[in-house]
Amino acid sequence: MSNVLKDLFKNRHPYIFIAPAVLILTVFSIIPIIIAFGISFTDLDLKGLANWSNINFIGIENYVELVTDDLFHKSLFNTFFYVIIGVPLVIIFSLSIALLLNYGTSTIYKVFRGVYYMPSITNIIAVAVVWGYLYNTEYGLFNYLLSLLTVDKIPWLEEPTIAKLSLILLAVWKGIGINMIIFLAALQGIPKSYYEAAEIDGANRWQILFKITIPLLGYATFFVTVTTLIGWTQFFEEPFVMTNGGPLDGTISLALFIYQRGFQFSEFGYAAAGSFVLFIIIIIVTLLQFKLKKSETDL
Repeated sequence: MSNVLKDLFKNRHPYIFIAPAVLILTVFSIIPIIIAFGISFTDLDLKGLANWSNINFIGIENYVELVTDDLFHKSLFNTFFYVIIGVPLVIIFSLSIALLLNYGTSTIYKVFRGVYYMPSITNIIAVAVVWGYLYNTEYGLFNYLLSLLTVDKIPWLEEPTIAKLSLILLAVWKGIGINMIIFLAALQGIPKSYYEAAEIDGANRWQILFKITIPLLGYATFFVTVTTLIGWTQFFEEPFVMTNGGPLDGTISLALFIYQRGFQFSEFGYAAAGSFVLFIIIIIVTLLQFKLKKSETDL
């Protein structure tokens, strides 16, 4: 035991450097997760917060109730709807824009890099206000442009399916910027000698794109896919600000469902149970991504 302590003291410097990060992670992430997990087995509400004696242990009752909760089922369906449509669109558009901007070196391309990145750092409230006017059924810009083409007015935020697609459009527009920067960095890290060798061998642009560029972007694509998938699984700001889950709960996401249960109806135990279902879904999705990446690497 003394030898172990001596070794730890001798090699203490790495532990000293990582100690602040580990402390912050423990205090603000690990401990709250453990507490929330315990709360998910109780009926904690406002009365319980005021007096802990009002908190009762109810076992897995919250989880059983989730299984039969139609609103939870709807939020789960909507979340998968957002993920299945939104994630591929973000990746495709981010990669396409990065490829286009990577080929240009003039000032205009640098300007466009800023233009595409701006939505990512713009406050969601400001974005929601502007897009709310754009989506306005009677006076919005989108319907005005459609009227010039003699197309009927579209209820952008007033019909459940159209509202979901409208929120996806907004989220894709806002999410392109940061992923575009990641792809641009990866593109600029590809050695030019690969392209020169391909051109000498007579490869055309499409062959270079699909045989050299995209395969060498594998790790960047993997990172973007995982982070984007996690972000869209926690889809919250857009439906919260734009529709508050409506119309007819048609845009409510799993994260918004948890927020409403916890902070609007004060059902903290039930909300905690829902948050752990979301947590498990994120873990499963992330592990599947790593499994698929490992399978590709083994090939």
